[in-house]
Amino acid sequence: MTLTTPVQPAVVTTDEIFAAHEGGKLRIELARPIDTRRDLAIVYTPGVAEVSRAIHTDAAVAASHTWASRLVAVVSDGTAVLGLGDIGPAAALPVMEGKSALFQRFAGLNSIPLVLDTTNVDEIVETLVRLQHSFGAVNLEDVSAPRCFELEAKLIEALDMPVMHDDQHGTAVVVLAAITNGAKVLGRDRAGLRVVVSGAGAAGIAIAAILLEVGIRDVVLLDSRGILSGHRIDLTGVKAEFAGTSNPRQIDGGPAQALAGADVFVGVSSSTVEESLLATMSDDAMIFALSNPDPEVAPDVAGRYARIVATGRSDYPNQINNVLAFPGIFRGALDAGARRITTAMKIAAAMAIADLVGDDLAADFIVPSPFDERVADAVAAAVMAAV
Repeated sequence: MTLTTPVQPAVVTTDEIFAAHEGGKLRIELARPIDTRRDLAIVYTPGVAEVSRAIHTDAAVAASHTWASRLVAVVSDGTAVLGLGDIGPAAALPVMEGKSALFQRFAGLNSIPLVLDTTNVDEIVETLVRLQHSFGAVNLEDVSAPRCFELEAKLIEALDMPVMHDDQHGTAVVVLAAITNGAKVLGRDRAGLRVVVSGAGAAGIAIAAILLEVGIRDVVLLDSRGILSGHRIDLTGVKAEFAGTSNPRQIDGGPAQALAGADVFVGVSSSTVEESLLATMSDDAMIFALSNPDPEVAPDVAGRYARIVATGRSDYPNQINNVLAFPGIFRGALDAGARRITTAMKIAAAMAIADLVGDDLAADFIVPSPFDERVADAVAAAVMAAV
């Protein structure tokens, strides 16, 4: 198999898709049977009153005698759903159900989708604060930038539990794992790579942040108006901050200036890249075209100019898939009783993902399969060790 040869995907019909989603993808199942009057007396009244009294006396009992401590709330306002954009909370719910299903399948965690009919950051925070005794962690999903940065920061301060916007940090963790292993394949020093990130939204900013944190010094961010640099006067907020901490050569311009001599291209935007610009990248480049379903660069085109090609798709090698990261990160954080998901925990997760590839490391195999049953366990253990 070459980098330009897709993996043969399963043929899926529209009828199959709608049939699989009919009635939703989730259900609540009993942890213990309720078959007799005695069972009922234990699980519900009068027996349950004993547990309620104990929690009232000692709130810590709730962690061991309710499901809240192992329940993840998957929260969205429907403003940035997949590649569909602002389609609203009702249309976002099938995606959130899917995310909850992945928590159960890959980490054994209970999860509940919550879609909120407001885009006001403070209203979302207030809603989750009022509901906080019902769950043990919050996975933010499909919230548009730049609001997602403010929302995550405010929730981290307001809630005494792990909070993570997976569109930001899950993507960043897997990209770091892929770049780490890609550098090994190419015999390159990771810190010396010149990286271009196309897209300065949720994922792009988080990717840049984690790459800078591990010592990759030359990271250049692009938004729709060009390179983020200290020379631009139109930048505010997070973009202005990263214009000062990234782009050490302080180059200006657009994709042409950014890609000249670059070692790594990471695409997390809906823009396309001209083929002629790929030819200006360094020899033995890496191209991660991660937009779905249509990558910034077609994989077969990318393969003409890069030794390592990755996409977000399941029908090509090197799938950069968040499911490698978020189930294990949340399970590790909850098992450790962590109050926050820290940068150190995310980096530890990335290194655990990278290490699983082992002796099979190759240009077309830089990250493990999402169905590698070792992944969630390894990530959870690494996260716990980093707490």
